[in-house]
Amino acid sequence: MPSAKGLVPEQHPHFIGTYWGAVSTAFCAEIVESADAYLFAGPIFNDYSSVGYSLLLKKEKAIIVQPDRVVIANGPAFGCILMKDFLKALAKRLKRNITAYENYHRIYVPEGHPLKCEPKEALRVNILFEHIQKMLSGDTAVIAETGDSWFNCQKLKLPEGCGYEFQMQYGSIGWSVGATLGYAQAAPDKRVIACIGDGSFQVTAQDVSTMLRCEQKTIIFLINNGGYTIEVEIHDGPYNVIKNWNYTGLVDAIHNGEGKCWTTKVRCEEELIEAIETATGAKKDCLCFIEVIVHKDDTSKELLEWGSRVSAANSRPPNPQ
Repeated sequence: MPSAKGLVPEQHPHFIGTYWGAVSTAFCAEIVESADAYLFAGPIFNDYSSVGYSLLLKKEKAIIVQPDRVVIANGPAFGCILMKDFLKALAKRLKRNITAYENYHRIYVPEGHPLKCEPKEALRVNILFEHIQKMLSGDTAVIAETGDSWFNCQKLKLPEGCGYEFQMQYGSIGWSVGATLGYAQAAPDKRVIACIGDGSFQVTAQDVSTMLRCEQKTIIFLINNGGYTIEVEIHDGPYNVIKNWNYTGLVDAIHNGEGKCWTTKVRCEEELIEAIETATGAKKDCLCFIEVIVHKDDTSKELLEWGSRVSAANSRPPNPQ
């Protein structure tokens, strides 16, 4: 499921992607939902992780393993059972069955690539993440902010050793700035790549000051589309339009000539390529802040699907008591 991305090696030949209902990795949902049984280890089913409670799963087929209990289908819950003990015991009793894996390969069609940009064409988000994909290695870690970065980062293919952090239990807007600070401090051997929306950044931007004080070398992609895009897709309104900031100017002011910091704005693919080359080359020892200007309606198809389903769930009438 989405919150577990990064826990399973994505280079493993049996890895087929992330299950997230209607916005799952291509062909993953079909395999999961058509299975004879499902084994969930530590899941949290809320409106966000269940895409507005629209998962096509049958509870009677599920075995849900939590840290200290196991629930079988609609029936009994067994307490005082540790997850690690249960999974070890279950693994000894399982028989090899590759039916689902074979079915996946029968229906699998390789992903395409986004249309190439024309010279100086306004930058598209799918082009941005195609370039971020090329930056990933075992020496990097990805922090995905609440918002469209949820969906775009879920589609990244993580190389062996690449870290990944993603938070959706509370949908905390602005979470990623502090998370980026903490991750980079705890794992100084990793170059953190943070994907943060402009609305989210406005909530917790001051943490950049501590990043500079701690001499961190993070690369922040500030995706400036002029609003809370994920909220627009759930419930639109004037409160989702935000005051635009001079983001690079703000970070320069926080920098104030102390520490190593480099900022730039990009509006097209050519500028993005140049910025990434600088951030990974001449400025590799700096905190690099790259403001990416994109159209306000440039969103992933997954956000459009997810937003419509979560909106329907959140606007349903109260359950009569």
